[in-house]
Amino acid sequence: MNRCPITHQPCGEALYSPAGLRALSPNLEVLRDFPYDAARQRREAVIRAAKMSIQGVQPKLSVRLNTKAALFEIVDRGGRYVVKPQHVDYPNLPENEGLTMQLAGLCGIEVPLSGLMRCADDTWSYFVRRFDRAGHNRKVPLEDFAQLGGFNRETKYNASMELVIKILNAYCTFPAIEKMKLFKRSLFNFLVGNEDMHLKNFSLITRDNKVELAPAYDFLSTTVAYMAIGKRVEDIEEIALPLHGKMRKLTRRSWVEYFGSERLSLPPKIIDKLLGELSETATSWHTRIQESFMPPDHKELYTNLMSERSARLSIRSA
Repeated sequence: MNRCPITHQPCGEALYSPAGLRALSPNLEVLRDFPYDAARQRREAVIRAAKMSIQGVQPKLSVRLNTKAALFEIVDRGGRYVVKPQHVDYPNLPENEGLTMQLAGLCGIEVPLSGLMRCADDTWSYFVRRFDRAGHNRKVPLEDFAQLGGFNRETKYNASMELVIKILNAYCTFPAIEKMKLFKRSLFNFLVGNEDMHLKNFSLITRDNKVELAPAYDFLSTTVAYMAIGKRVEDIEEIALPLHGKMRKLTRRSWVEYFGSERLSLPPKIIDKLLGELSETATSWHTRIQESFMPPDHKELYTNLMSERSARLSIRSA
């Protein structure tokens, strides 16, 4: 019994579920393999890097969905999706990101359509629909926190979570609502071991004349990726931007009392509500991890990390 790499639904002998294909397009009945192997995708990403409006450490390709041909096509401009192939140094990174984005969605965090697609060499690549494009490739106003704070790619780590809050307060239409979102997202990333949430991984989007946090992106367990190649968890930071001057050995007190109550000024009832929502969904994470497309050793690392972090926050994880 296969599971759809887009919806996670059982799909029998098929590769994708009907619901997964419909999520891509109501006219799609099948999705053919991406006609490039992982190595070719990485080469294409290097060649086209200067033409991409979204860049980063991971190789990325801009693609569009050709519904008539039932496949994704690489384009230089106008792509509605971003594709990330297998990484040379970090095995199974697409499977890691695909799972982490699914878990974020389960927690009630706004995420764009994303999933895995099979490639010419039977590897998986991760794809995500761009949320900064709408109708006929119209651009949706979007700015990351590095731009808003006067930072750049070289200085995107030279900040703090306290600064993230200041930027959010300064620009959001309804800061009180966005601070609740920031609290949940920050705790989620701590739980799954995403220690690469630098300033460019936070963005504000303008929709319906309202400035708010953009849908989540680049959510993956970097800690699992590092441990999978032999790095000790003790040598890995727990957060990209320091909180109260700390980047590791963060506790429930750090997150709940200092970050949530003191810095975000969230009322105790709101904090309890958000923690309760994480607890309710965390109980199903183990099953989702085990049913994911990651290899067994990565699943074990992910499960153990999540259990340890959940215990630190007094959140049920099984």
